[in-house]
Amino acid sequence: MKTNAVALILGAGPGLGESLCKQFSEANYQVVTVNRSQKNDSGLTDNYIVDLGDTKAAQLTLSDIIKKHGTPSVVIHNTAQLTIKPFLETSEQEYEQCWRAMSKSLFNSMQAVLPSMIDAGKGCVLVSGATASLRGGNKFSAFASAKFALRGLSQSLAREYQSQGIHIAHIILDGIIDTTRSREMHSLSPDYMLKPEDVAQQYLNLVNQPESVWTHELDLRPSRENF
Repeated sequence: MKTNAVALILGAGPGLGESLCKQFSEANYQVVTVNRSQKNDSGLTDNYIVDLGDTKAAQLTLSDIIKKHGTPSVVIHNTAQLTIKPFLETSEQEYEQCWRAMSKSLFNSMQAVLPSMIDAGKGCVLVSGATASLRGGNKFSAFASAKFALRGLSQSLAREYQSQGIHIAHIILDGIIDTTRSREMHSLSPDYMLKPEDVAQQYLNLVNQPESVWTHELDLRPSRENF
């Protein structure tokens, strides 16, 4: 039986997004998902299609979700836009798309959702980061700068709203998530990859933390990943 608790998953595509849907659905949350273009096919969620980098569209859609489903108990920001190119070959549009998909989409989402969570006096916001949140790699200028901004925004929000009962944590995914696509793209054994179902379990663990021991940043990496 589902509870009244709503888990809003922003960016619920194949891999981690789908595993998050499954994990929170099995934990008896009402799962609502938002994707930029591709519909979630898990059958476990009420799905919305919107570009969260579009301020007006994000506000309208998220307001509609709150009216229909109620204030989310959990918001997971899992959106991303990957660009890997030499800096001088990276267009302004590609640079801006990375920023819109990650930092601006979190800004827009929190502007829309935080007021109702503050009124409720509780809630948890989890933000998916990456190795690029900590260091800018070769040919990752657009992606890394957006991930740096995402981490900074997450930290600022955590400090501002923890006293109002809102737990905000940034999760550094230091490794490649094991999906069919990633296996095709990378010459890497799955033993060296993050299992999406295991990552999703750690997100649920963060949600269930007592207030006296909140984690605000968590590093996740396979045991064979160098760091």
